[in-house]
Amino acid sequence: MPSSTTRSEKLDLRLTRHAKRTLRAAAAAAHRSVSEFVLESALARAEETLADRRTFGLNAAQWKAFVAALDAPPRPLPRLERLLKEPGFFDAGPNR
Repeated sequence: MPSSTTRSEKLDLRLTRHAKRTLRAAAAAAHRSVSEFVLESALARAEETLADRRTFGLNAAQWKAFVAALDAPPRPLPRLERLLKEPGFFDAGPNR
C-alpha cells in the first residue's frame, strides 16, 4: 500500500460497465479490493509518468556537456529581443 497515513481525500470516477468488470477481475486476481487495486495501479503509473521530470541520469561525458551548456553565455535571439522591445497590448493605453 502507498502509505499507512489516514486517507482523507476522495476521487470519484465514471467508467463503463465493462471497465468496472475488468477492474474487479484484476483486483480479485491480485487479492486486493478494487479501491486498493486502482489506487496502487494509478500511483505506479503516476510515478512512471513523473520519473523523468524529477531526476535524470547522465554519464560523465553527458554531465560535462550539460554543465558546459549551463555555463555558456546565452545565444543571441534577435526575434525575441525585437518582441520584447515592442509595446505590449496594455502598454499602448486606453485609445488603442
